[in-house]
Amino acid sequence: MDRPDAPFPLPLPDTVDGTAELLVAGDYVADRSLATALYLALSLGRPLFLEGEAGVGKTEVAKVLARTLGRKLIRLQCYEGLDTGSAVYEWNYPRQMIALRIAEVAGEADPERIGADIFSESFLIRRPLLEALETGPSGPPVLLIDEVDRTDEPFEAFLLEVLSDFQITIPEIGTVSADECPVVVLTSNRTREIHDALKRRCFYHWIDYPDAARELEILEIRVPGANRRLTRQVVGFVQRLRRSDLYKAPGIAESIDWTRSLMALDRTELDEATVTESLGVLLKYEDDIARVRGEEVARTLAEVNAELAAAPAP
Repeated sequence: MDRPDAPFPLPLPDTVDGTAELLVAGDYVADRSLATALYLALSLGRPLFLEGEAGVGKTEVAKVLARTLGRKLIRLQCYEGLDTGSAVYEWNYPRQMIALRIAEVAGEADPERIGADIFSESFLIRRPLLEALETGPSGPPVLLIDEVDRTDEPFEAFLLEVLSDFQITIPEIGTVSADECPVVVLTSNRTREIHDALKRRCFYHWIDYPDAARELEILEIRVPGANRRLTRQVVGFVQRLRRSDLYKAPGIAESIDWTRSLMALDRTELDEATVTESLGVLLKYEDDIARVRGEEVARTLAEVNAELAAAPAP
């Protein structure tokens, strides 16, 4: 679980422009449509469902919100087989067994009293969804339900209650409701379709790969100090790869990693040897690397350099 950087909570933005400025303050370069969707979700207290390819910055939206608003970030990383014990709550069985033994030694014979004691909140282990219902000193938290497409349909159905009423029922204790609704961001890489019932409870936004101008702006913010020609070459090269027939095109996360890696190699511009040697930072599948390596690297780099030479000086 991540902690925010701000020492105190800040009010929610009251305009779309204010929301865009909030993201910029967290070094996140967003287009107008994302800022609008986020503003509406914050203003109306609705979860925001972000969908898109891996590495386009979906998860980062929630992290930036927590930092810039001064809220706690609670992250639920989804996976196949995720159940309520991992996502919502579970009982601290070792402590309960110890309490039972102590009650036996003390001669406690009332089973109802013992049951009430060991199934009280002091023996409850709060997992992300239950924890997100608590409003702490910094205000309602930011709840990130990451890669919800990796879960199965029964867990999706359980999320409907949480996202509809922001409440969770614990049979031994009762219903726990949020005093104030948390800020909720769900992400999906679209490895499978999410049920309409869950999407209807959210505002939806598709985050696409950035265009060249916005990707260059992102690199200049996230990798300060990088050589200007190098970043322009990186953007041109990556933009062309995304138009190729690859199994997994590089996202903005890979662009940032590649630029940082090239700086670590003391490169100020791309050449064929450097690109070939560092393709594993940019591409994650051997078939894609094999397809790009060799003549494709030379051709793509030549196109990038020709485009830069023809472009007016920045």
